[in-house]
Amino acid sequence: MKVHVYSLDGKPIEELELPPVFEEELRPDVVRRAVISAQTARLQPWGADVMAGKRTSAETWGKGYGVARVRRVKGSRYPAAGRGAFAPHTVGGRRAHPPKVEKVLHERINKKERRLAIRSAIAATARKELVKARGHIVDDIAELPLVVSDEFEGIKKAGQAKEVLQKLGAWKDVERAANSVKIRAGRGKMRGRRYRQAVGPLIVVNKNGDVKLAIGNLPGVEVVRVENLSAERLAPGGVLGRLTIWTKSAIQKLAGGLWK
Repeated sequence: MKVHVYSLDGKPIEELELPPVFEEELRPDVVRRAVISAQTARLQPWGADVMAGKRTSAETWGKGYGVARVRRVKGSRYPAAGRGAFAPHTVGGRRAHPPKVEKVLHERINKKERRLAIRSAIAATARKELVKARGHIVDDIAELPLVVSDEFEGIKKAGQAKEVLQKLGAWKDVERAANSVKIRAGRGKMRGRRYRQAVGPLIVVNKNGDVKLAIGNLPGVEVVRVENLSAERLAPGGVLGRLTIWTKSAIQKLAGGLWK
């Protein structure tokens, strides 16, 4: 299978043979597992203090008083005297089942499964119907995968990057991501993640050039080296088909056997 390599003006300048990885079988189940593994790897185990709610000298009165045999605060003639303590249902008591550090949070995945997920996610970037179903705007894009010349890696200004993306037909998707910013529903808005935003195009390069700085201010757009690809970047949320722009040298590196 051959695709065109486009210049910075959006015109085809040559043809390139795609590596076999673009013909990999689609495995959404494996991709989903790999994404969950990446997400859970970032979680930090935590647990409650083992003595929380137990720092009291309260004792039960025992039988014969016509009251529940829950532990009660000692003493008399002051407000807390006789008040229940220690038990989970009492004010200031311990929790019945507190979170524990020992809980396994990380969903582990085999190395070969993870690499299979990356190959499958790469293959999905060449399926226009999957990219469109994911919500990306691809009407103005001539063909997928979209391959651009290596000059793209040397772009230094955001204005230049915008101009190139317009000529390649990918700018409408960047605007879609910019217009998708919404305030998160729920408590998350109080915890440093107030806004939600759709993901835009992913740009895969061979080397970290100036383009990373040029793209930095474009909403929803990411730049990643081809050897640093992951299932989570190629299929955010475990959904295949992210709009991906490849540089020619990145495709050639894939043909060299990367991610086999």
